[in-house]
Amino acid sequence: MEIRKIAGGVTAPKGFSAASCAAGIKYQGRPDMAMIRSSVPCAVAGTFTSNLVKAAPVRWDMQIVKEKQVAQAVVVNAGIANAATGATGMELCRKTAEFTGEALHIPADSVLLGSTGVIGPNLPLDRITAGVAAMAETLSDSPEAGTAASRAIMTTDTVNKEFAAEFELPAADGNGTVTVRVGGMSKGSGMIHPNMCTMLGYLTTDCAVDPSLLQELLSEVVPDTFNMISVDGDTSTNDTLLLLANGLAGNRPVTEKGPGYDLLKEAVFGICRDLAVRMAGDGEGATRLMEMRVTHADTKEHARILARSVIASSLVKAMVFGRDANCGRILCALGYAGAPFDPDTVDVYLLGDKDTVCFCKAGCVLPFDEEKALELLSGKEVRFSCDLHMGAEEAVAWGCDLTYDYVKINGDYRS
Repeated sequence: MEIRKIAGGVTAPKGFSAASCAAGIKYQGRPDMAMIRSSVPCAVAGTFTSNLVKAAPVRWDMQIVKEKQVAQAVVVNAGIANAATGATGMELCRKTAEFTGEALHIPADSVLLGSTGVIGPNLPLDRITAGVAAMAETLSDSPEAGTAASRAIMTTDTVNKEFAAEFELPAADGNGTVTVRVGGMSKGSGMIHPNMCTMLGYLTTDCAVDPSLLQELLSEVVPDTFNMISVDGDTSTNDTLLLLANGLAGNRPVTEKGPGYDLLKEAVFGICRDLAVRMAGDGEGATRLMEMRVTHADTKEHARILARSVIASSLVKAMVFGRDANCGRILCALGYAGAPFDPDTVDVYLLGDKDTVCFCKAGCVLPFDEEKALELLSGKEVRFSCDLHMGAEEAVAWGCDLTYDYVKINGDYRS
């Protein structure tokens, strides 16, 4: 059975609705709050930042995912992160969840929260609750509502990020198959160097699936999607990725690993990968998406470490921005990555759709066509590959170039 990409985002699966509003949290004249709601309780899985400084909404969500494994709504704000706010921040989470629960007629501990923006300030509770009240009245399962929600959670992003897909699974009543859908949205442009998740990401599905399997599936997907991107090497205090499954597709419940699990995992993986790549390409000030593929590594983890080291290198990123084929920087980034390999067997390539430039063969930099390299470095997507000649494992990482605008954006981020 095939996975089909479809239009839409978090409202594509049955039973999910979304809303957004301009609450004036930090930004003026634009939406800055979003809500996702399922018509029934959902199994929920999540992955969260590895940063020891965890924002209040991260701590709130972690407890629900770990202890309850059931949720029904998500409320997200942009502009203020509610991080480094101590007991006040946790109390605001509690009051927001209680208010949302009353507005949606659901338990407060089934409300998940997300915040993104400036670290330190306290969120204005009156504006948050006013936003929740407004969104509770305008929830819609339309594609437009999902798209609007994906735009409302943006900070320095220049484009919204949403994807959806569908596939068939056996029906619960044994009569043929039913269509199962997965949708997702994310935000992230700066402070992107995830470790277990993205900046903020929300996935929905109408698949019926065991909660413990859902968590295992998400944990298996993240290492080769969101964990393989980097914009600036900074792992956020607020990184959160949540997956909600309400079971309304009517499929035979996925209770063990097998064909059904594999299809759901493939669909979730595809959406997470597409969201991650779009985030990398929309890095603050970026003009080009970077891709680094490491092949024939001895282990999967070593391939990941090496690929991430290259796309996270400030010198490689600056090289791509300047379109200067200074390929020694790639070898350098591989060498300090911390994964073992034999430098005397490494091949490095710059890839195009039709042409390839070999920068390095068996560890030695070669003469190459400078004009062709300049042409390939001038595209919107710049792709490198490295062949280690060590084994059968590979990994791909994504990043972006480092531009003057990145410094300008982050030099006055609070204003």
